[in-house]
Amino acid sequence: MGKTSNASKQKWNKENYTQVKVAVPHNIAVAFKEKCKAGGVSMAKELSCFMSSQSLQAPMKKDTSIAIATRPQRRKALISLVQQLADILEEEMGYMSRIPINLQESSRYESAEATVSILEEALDLLSEAY
Repeated sequence: MGKTSNASKQKWNKENYTQVKVAVPHNIAVAFKEKCKAGGVSMAKELSCFMSSQSLQAPMKKDTSIAIATRPQRRKALISLVQQLADILEEEMGYMSRIPINLQESSRYESAEATVSILEEALDLLSEAY
């Protein structure tokens, strides 16, 4: 890229963006950076979305198309989704197991049982995707 292109971009950025310096504990910054990297998202975009949602501005939509543009990225996103669903399934099964025997005919138990069944089916189907 030539100097003209960089100068144009810098001018546009200066007119349309404001830099915000934030001091946070080191462990939070490191964890946030790692999570953004793992998710394939920009730290600036995540912070912009958060700031937008906390201000009077309409929230910015996250552009996930870039994060899952390639097949390996989609596979990684799917693996992450499967892991999250497996974690939710495990928690729901734990919840079910803590319902007392005398309430196992209740609507709460039946709802938890249906949720477990749906999650298991979803995990089976998603696991077959790749």
